[in-house]
Amino acid sequence: MRRGRWLVLLAAAILATGLGYLAFEARVAREFDAFDSTSPTRIVARPWILRAGDRVDPRRVIDYLERVGYRRASGGTPQSGEFGARGRELLVARRAIRLAGIFDPGVRVRIRFQRDGRISAIRTAEGRDLASLLLDPEVIGKVPGDRNRDRVVVRLEDVPAHLVDALLTVEDRRFYGHGALDPRRIAGAALSNLSQGRVAEGGSTITQQLARTLFLSTDRTVFRKLREAAIAVALERRFPKRRLLESYMNHIYLGQDGGTAIHGFGRAAQFFFDRDITELTLGQSALLVGIIRGPSMYAPHRHPERARARRDVVLRQMYALGHIDGDRLEDELGADVDIRNAGSREMDARWFLDFVRRELASGEPSFEAIGGGLVVSSLAPELQSAAERAVSDGLRRLERFHPRLTRHSRPLQAAIVAIDPHTGEVLAMVGGRSYGASQFNRATDARRQPGSAFKPLVALAAIDPRADHPFTLASVLRDEPLELETPAGVWRPSNADRVFLGPINLRDALVGSRNVPFARLGLAVGPDRIVETARRLGIESPLAPYPSLALGASEVTLLELTGAYAVLAAEGRRASPRTVRAVLDRSGRRVREPTAPGASVITPGEAYLVTSALRGVVEEGTGSGVLKSGYRGPVAAKSGTTNGFRDAWFVGYTPELAVGVWVGFDDGARVGLPGSGAALPIFADFLIRVLGPGGGRDFRFPEGVEWVDIEPATGRRAGWGCRGEPELFLAGTAPEAYCGYRPGSWRRPTLSPASPGNTDDPGNFRRGRDPGHAGGPGVPDEGPHAAGSR
Repeated sequence: MRRGRWLVLLAAAILATGLGYLAFEARVAREFDAFDSTSPTRIVARPWILRAGDRVDPRRVIDYLERVGYRRASGGTPQSGEFGARGRELLVARRAIRLAGIFDPGVRVRIRFQRDGRISAIRTAEGRDLASLLLDPEVIGKVPGDRNRDRVVVRLEDVPAHLVDALLTVEDRRFYGHGALDPRRIAGAALSNLSQGRVAEGGSTITQQLARTLFLSTDRTVFRKLREAAIAVALERRFPKRRLLESYMNHIYLGQDGGTAIHGFGRAAQFFFDRDITELTLGQSALLVGIIRGPSMYAPHRHPERARARRDVVLRQMYALGHIDGDRLEDELGADVDIRNAGSREMDARWFLDFVRRELASGEPSFEAIGGGLVVSSLAPELQSAAERAVSDGLRRLERFHPRLTRHSRPLQAAIVAIDPHTGEVLAMVGGRSYGASQFNRATDARRQPGSAFKPLVALAAIDPRADHPFTLASVLRDEPLELETPAGVWRPSNADRVFLGPINLRDALVGSRNVPFARLGLAVGPDRIVETARRLGIESPLAPYPSLALGASEVTLLELTGAYAVLAAEGRRASPRTVRAVLDRSGRRVREPTAPGASVITPGEAYLVTSALRGVVEEGTGSGVLKSGYRGPVAAKSGTTNGFRDAWFVGYTPELAVGVWVGFDDGARVGLPGSGAALPIFADFLIRVLGPGGGRDFRFPEGVEWVDIEPATGRRAGWGCRGEPELFLAGTAPEAYCGYRPGSWRRPTLSPASPGNTDDPGNFRRGRDPGHAGGPGVPDEGPHAAGSR
């Protein structure tokens, strides 16, 4: 009876142990699958595709190749990752491209350029003509995967045979002939260690090393060794040898890239040799395998001689096992260790990367769903480098000419953002002076008063043809003292020069950045309509519907305001700013659809009218410093300075680019310079670096717009005896009344209080509505001056 009870207990214990182990094994299998499917998602800059027929400066191609790690060939035929220039030809040995599930084999091409810079042909070494050539996308960052490990997943069939031979030769020669453990190797290692009196040789199989890499710490304890063995047995029971070997090649630790651990041969091939794993030479494979024993001790960048000696050990062992012959051994032993320079990136796009990660986190799918995938960003590396240089040079120049700016408790800051107005893609972004010192992104997260840089939105609201009483650029406003009773007290906006010019048309008021006429205009238009216009253009920050809104008293971000200007550049179509062009999962499948094309929020004619006035700002107004700096191309822009000279803005656009610049202190301290003095030089420097002194294409003259000669002082059509100047109007909105004699008529029109000729009441052009006397809600206490000086 007692024996039977013990047998039952023993059976129960065996059953429990078995069930426990099966549960342990299942957990190991689940976690292994999770580890094997998790890796960082790479973020790349917008790819550059060369196409036959494109006009491209060959020097730009060379600069790009050098930036992504290509070297000029020393002579002969360029090898992978090299290029050569011969006359009007570029010889490029483009590396294989492996990103997410995409693999594009390496190719050697000859790119021929015509005298005008057009690409006449892209031809492979085999004589095959290509319609296009994808250049290596520049990896600018990643969305961290498992424990900040960086790896590039490869398949076993893509791994060169000599790399597999080298690995098995050194780490586990009987890998396919034993189970999870290798008793023969364990015994041999124990005897060797005992004879030498130290741990000179390890007995772990590849499966044990994989278990340690994925599941355990590096502590050398008996308990850890037992757990390692148990996990290895579970892995061998659940997965085939090829799967385990492939996983080992993708997970083994091989060194550090700053604070990021390099895992797997796929990433190590890129990091140490700047090439895909399929392009590794025998010597390079031997060196990578040699590193496994001590990634820090044999780190090629820090200890090249040690790394070479260890490589030679691996090669000699391969020779001893017959994997290579004597001649091959001698050739490889004599070859140099050609490690790529770790170097430093020419650009620092970390503010941009933070914004990309924010954009990814706010959408679907989640980071986990795209693990090991690819994010194609909108960043243009050339523009990003130009933006960073423009900001650093601009701040240095400001502090050199105005030393008082360096005596503040906090450093002067600047931010810049550049947008493709037609797609909304953010091409460049700098969020401050130094990311290392402050990660706060002043381009996207700092809300500051834009001052006069907000006036184009007010002008756009005023000329909206859907309004009951729309204005035109020829509408005459009053630049005269204005006082308005508000709950906060009397509001007295003033001009920056403290001068009043009397009657002035809307165009000249915008070009000259006159505050008082725009205050009157804002009252006539109404704060609510201004807010509605700003919302249509993409401004999402809270906007107080007070009269001072017309002078830029409500706070916005630089990205918002630049995006609003981008609508004008895109002829009225709004494309919300974005940094992500495409998202692919690890198999190369698109998992996030591109943003739909922007919708039209204003007509091309409305956009062109405001653009024409903002071109005048650059030609003769507060933006004339752009031309003085050497930029001669088409550009429309506006400066902005807040009350007390705390914030300096300059925002503008060309048909292909919208750019915004802000300069100021984080705590709102006085800069003491207008936007045209602090932010404009950075804007102009960036524009010249990107588009050149001659700029790009000109603005298109849209349908629905007409020129009419207008007498500026009255806002009337020019007639006989009354000279006028050409002005732009939306078709059908030009004034009907004439100054002087109407062509074809000898009758002089009667001047009446309701006619445009009565400059004492410029609101009569708006059917008797006086901008200077329209009512509105209260305004906050802004002191004696309005926000929105020049």
